[in-house]
Amino acid sequence: MEATNGDNHISLKDITSPEIPSNNHIQIALRIEQKPEEEVDYLQRAQWLRAAVLGASDGLVSVTSLMVGVGAVNTDVKSMILSGFAGMIAGACSMAIGEFVSVYSQRDTEVSQMKRENENRINKGELSGDQDESTNENLPNPLQAAGASALAFIVGAVVPLLAGAFITSYGVRVGVVIALSSLALLAFGWLGAVLGKAPVIRSCLRLLIGGWLAMAITYGLSKLIGLVGV
Repeated sequence: MEATNGDNHISLKDITSPEIPSNNHIQIALRIEQKPEEEVDYLQRAQWLRAAVLGASDGLVSVTSLMVGVGAVNTDVKSMILSGFAGMIAGACSMAIGEFVSVYSQRDTEVSQMKRENENRINKGELSGDQDESTNENLPNPLQAAGASALAFIVGAVVPLLAGAFITSYGVRVGVVIALSSLALLAFGWLGAVLGKAPVIRSCLRLLIGGWLAMAITYGLSKLIGLVGV
């Protein structure tokens, strides 16, 4: 269909702008733009998630095992709490320093690898500034990993300390500490699985069984040493 006005010919094809995208094209473009952001978010999250889950489970298991082990040879509540508190402070500092050194070494290795790759790209004329910037953003952060590990260790260690601080009976105290620590292990396993998009049941059972083994070994060896009288 055309309208004629002198020498000017106007058609409906000319009136309809071909530059306006349809709804399908807009949805496809939005999905394409959102996909890289989701991938980057999970990659950044994995850097501190590993340190946080490791710190929380380590603080919970180590302090619980320490308190149970001390209780095997000394049923005094004060001795158990003091040993658990000392273990919490020492463990948090040790986790933070160890995580910082470990992640910094990993960062140095990745930076060296990036420099070698960039030199090869420069020689071939294929170096891209955008690619180099995105790679730098994905480097591990030592301070972030150290802070997450130390804080998570303290959070995990507080559970058995609070559980045994107000119970005078030795048998009840040990039972409550082990029960609450087991529930906390399941909670940490569930949280790590949800944040990392991993199987929940497998993550929970892995932490729970590992924690029980650590507690049993610590209690058994401490009891054995106490009976021998070393």
